[in-house]
Amino acid sequence: MKKLIIGTRGSDLALWQANNTKDRLASIGIEAELKIIKTQGDKILNLRLDKLEGKGFFTKELEEELLGGTIDIAVHSHKDLPTTNPAGLIIAAVTEREDPAELLLILKDTVEVSNKLSLKKGAMVGTSSNRRKAQLLALRPDLNIEDLRGNVPTRIQKLRDENYDAILLAKAGVNRLNIDLSEFHVEVIDTTELIPAPAQGALAIQIREDDNELFTALQQIHNSATAEEIAVERKVLNLFEGGCHMPLGCYCKKENGVFEVWTSKAETDEDFPDRLFLRSETTEGLAEKIVAKFDKERKLPAKVFISREIGEHSYFRKALAKHDIEIDGRSLIRTFPIVNILDPFYLKNIDWIFFSSRNGVEYFFKLNPVLAKKVQFGVVGRGSEDTLRKFGHLADFVGESGDIVEVAEEFAKLVVGQSVLFPRAQDSLLSIQKSLGTGTKIVDLPIYETVVADDIDGTTAEVLIFTSPSNVEAYFADNLLDPEQKVIAIGNSTGKKFEEMGVKYTLPYSPDEIGLAEAVFGIDIR
Repeated sequence: MKKLIIGTRGSDLALWQANNTKDRLASIGIEAELKIIKTQGDKILNLRLDKLEGKGFFTKELEEELLGGTIDIAVHSHKDLPTTNPAGLIIAAVTEREDPAELLLILKDTVEVSNKLSLKKGAMVGTSSNRRKAQLLALRPDLNIEDLRGNVPTRIQKLRDENYDAILLAKAGVNRLNIDLSEFHVEVIDTTELIPAPAQGALAIQIREDDNELFTALQQIHNSATAEEIAVERKVLNLFEGGCHMPLGCYCKKENGVFEVWTSKAETDEDFPDRLFLRSETTEGLAEKIVAKFDKERKLPAKVFISREIGEHSYFRKALAKHDIEIDGRSLIRTFPIVNILDPFYLKNIDWIFFSSRNGVEYFFKLNPVLAKKVQFGVVGRGSEDTLRKFGHLADFVGESGDIVEVAEEFAKLVVGQSVLFPRAQDSLLSIQKSLGTGTKIVDLPIYETVVADDIDGTTAEVLIFTSPSNVEAYFADNLLDPEQKVIAIGNSTGKKFEEMGVKYTLPYSPDEIGLAEAVFGIDIR
């Protein structure tokens, strides 16, 4: 095969992507050289991208040269591509996906760890993405979001120059450029909290449709697993008829043979986004099923019961209020401390402290523990993580999944041979502790108890959410479930209670308010 010409933009990241492709081609015996091409997105730097006309601001010129025969391959960040190829061009291969999470870089002197995402109240955050803005404001409505243009090093320099308190970047780009971020406080925002753009983290290798020899050769560097996942995301984008500036996030990953898909969609960059999480054993019809859930005519519940009190400004309340869904929120259990003074013995030579609930965090820090600097913290869910922040500590491990078995397995790998303290409820099921290996020292500390309330009134809500096995027992001691009512269970142990009762239930991916909002939005009401 002749020496190929790879077309690329001239930014550091684009050149990394093109050189990476060049190296992959060399590994299969194909020589290539680079040709740098300026795109509209590179030339117009004084306007927000969503104010420019048309689509493909970072891809159009490369595609024109490809069609004209002056280059043989165009390498793109896949998320920048429109969902349909120009006539005569195809995506011949995609690379394995880099981590698609978001990075929040914060100036160290503006950090406030007690707040969600460590951002001070009213912080100015730079991003040019409508998707990021909508989701970030849903998490922190007090923030000021300002436009941020330029390549990755330019954006970081603007933060360094203190034009912003923080900026949001794709983790993939920073990883690829191997940029030293030690001067900033860095928060990794997981894909389940801030959903990435469709195909974020993947590269697209585009060629002419009739170049059959090159297509066949490129299959040697094609990653079919990544292609299968991002095909779902880009089909969702296509069905919504949205470009890369639509406030849409979609992320699909295959886990244990099952496709898990998160979607976030807002009407504008300041609109509170609707979110959905779905599992499916096949990709057939999956994108269509996701898009149908966002149909404005779809019937949603008028009322949702939850066995927890919900704050006036909580994410869950705002997500449901957008659709005029009433919340019947009331705790069915009360908690009481059973330890008033903490024996220093419990903190001796402790490497980790693990919390499985917000109550555990609250009651532990009420004991005014004196902790060694080396102590690390693990939590189940973002609710416990946010509560830990209120006491000035960041979680070193966050079990995102609502599946406590998965969380336990992840945590067990991390703490082999170390000492872990478990402040907990007296009647805890000890799920995490039971999963730790014999080489890990477990220090057990029951610090509070739960008491079930009496004479609990039933609810007419179409959806009932239960936050613990105790709440299930408390509610159904006096009430029955209407056949039309749907149940959401937080955590496996709560779900098992319903399995014992022969009741179908939905398990949110994450045991927090975002996960609950996703679960409610996904339920179909007859």
